[in-house]
Amino acid sequence: MRSDQLNATAAAGQDPAPITQIAMCEDHGPFDQKITTIFNREFKTYCPECSRIRRESEEAAERAKKALDARQAMERKLGSALIPKRFVGRTLDSYEAITDGQKEALRVCRKYADKFPAIYETGRCLLLLGKPGTGKTHLAVAVANEIMATSNATAVYRTVGSLLQAIRSTYDHSSDQTEAQILNSMIQPSLLILDEIGVTKEKPSDFELGTLFAVINGRYEQQRPTVIISNLEAEQLAGAMGDRCVDRLREGGGIAVKFDWESQRGKEGF
Repeated sequence: MRSDQLNATAAAGQDPAPITQIAMCEDHGPFDQKITTIFNREFKTYCPECSRIRRESEEAAERAKKALDARQAMERKLGSALIPKRFVGRTLDSYEAITDGQKEALRVCRKYADKFPAIYETGRCLLLLGKPGTGKTHLAVAVANEIMATSNATAVYRTVGSLLQAIRSTYDHSSDQTEAQILNSMIQPSLLILDEIGVTKEKPSDFELGTLFAVINGRYEQQRPTVIISNLEAEQLAGAMGDRCVDRLREGGGIAVKFDWESQRGKEGF
């Protein structure tokens, strides 16, 4: 019967209409198989259950590949971020806010992370200032971890001391990077966290002031936001960074958060 249908249609110079026959799957038994002939070539459908299983397996493999790619991308981000091991896992949710000041600091940092796409466009900076051991670095790194996990943004954490040492090492050729490359690595990330501003009581050298200005001004010109962490009061920053740096941090509505509670180091939750 099927042969007669095909012959009759072929004689008329047309591709035959699709037909359906009963076929047998070794795993799932009988199924309706559709046969379509196009330009004298037959195309047959296969067991729908086998097709479903194969499709779901392929989709699962694709999801696993995307998850692996995302995890590897995040690992690359975290590696490039230079976040200290102690702070790698810090999140906004893991910051224990008990006092009103702590709650306000957490609220500001959470909003900064949530609104980061808009903040990135304006280059609005965040200054976390006040007593040591109050969770400033925790919150700053938590912001970086949040924006890296939820977007294509990149972040870098550096202390002033490590930045200055990295640049000094280029002068005696003990570094495989140039000074320009190090400065560029501070300017290009979506977010820079610069810690330990004014950590010593000594007056900053011209080298330190010049380096800080090169970084802050470079990011200012590119309208890239910076998070500053310091144990100093707001009015003391100019003495540690220079007036020009502070002016650039303020422009665009820089946000300053005061950490004026006692150190929480050694206490549960920090």
